[in-house]
Amino acid sequence: MKPSASLLRRIAALLVLPLTAVPPSFGWGREGHMMINRLAAESLPADLPAFLHTPQAIDEIEYLGPEPDRWRSPAEPELNAEQAPDHFIDLELATLIGPLPRQRYEYIADLYAAGITHPKQAADLRPEKVGFQPYITSEVWERLKSAMRDYRELSAKHEDTKPVEAAILFYAGWLGHYVGDGSQPLHTTINYNGWANKDNPGNYTTDHQIHSRFETVYVAANIKASDIKPLLPAGRPIGDEWTDYLAYLNHTNSLVEKLYQLDKDHGFDGAGTPEGKQFTEERLAAGAAMLRDLISAAWIKSADPVPEYHRSAPPVKDGAAAPGM
Repeated sequence: MKPSASLLRRIAALLVLPLTAVPPSFGWGREGHMMINRLAAESLPADLPAFLHTPQAIDEIEYLGPEPDRWRSPAEPELNAEQAPDHFIDLELATLIGPLPRQRYEYIADLYAAGITHPKQAADLRPEKVGFQPYITSEVWERLKSAMRDYRELSAKHEDTKPVEAAILFYAGWLGHYVGDGSQPLHTTINYNGWANKDNPGNYTTDHQIHSRFETVYVAANIKASDIKPLLPAGRPIGDEWTDYLAYLNHTNSLVEKLYQLDKDHGFDGAGTPEGKQFTEERLAAGAAMLRDLISAAWIKSADPVPEYHRSAPPVKDGAAAPGM
């Protein structure tokens, strides 16, 4: 069914709402992202290709942990504006559309439709305000899986795999950034940098320092990879990447209020508290474990047969013979 003219006019009105600046959010900071990526790379299963286990590969994946944050420079304003919403998703708003569709553009359409049914929240429901975190993660993961499939094919033909190995390392490191963001509760909520809900029964901070205080300043001063490594759970198989990753994000989101309570108890001030340190280490370990499992899943699923591509025949022009006639 085609949308009505009135519906199209209302969507067009939403599209021309003034763009507001996407809130800056920089994941775990340089140190946190590098720890997540390195711990994941060091703990990859032994049955993955040998090149992934070399010191050079581990160093490369570690270096790439903060890479998408390097794209946040004012020197590249268009790049910054385009990819800034990939670092977060405000689940309180995203869930207004119901179950999240798997494809980015369906999600965008659903958000604009939700803006029509929730007119008072239309500005907040703009896609760049709600965020694309699970979408970029899935898209980069599929790039990784595709490159691993190419690696398998080249290896089977005894052809040079060095170029695709470089691509695999880049995709694995790039993926790690977003998986790491997904373990940080403040990247899953409207309360990303101070409690924003009108209801604030816990009297949580509303200042705009909690984000950097927790993920950057506190982590850099107090957290070491050697403290996180023992917390990594055993590897677990990924069933459906999209479903499993959304469950991971929802669990992260369930910890938002706990983070605010720890902050209220000075858990991240200076050296913080033992409870604050444990919470932070567990979140970083969760990111490293999910990244490890997603890289492993990409390798396993890269062996799956590729569905046959059926291209629809072009329409036959009047007076022209159909193919084969």
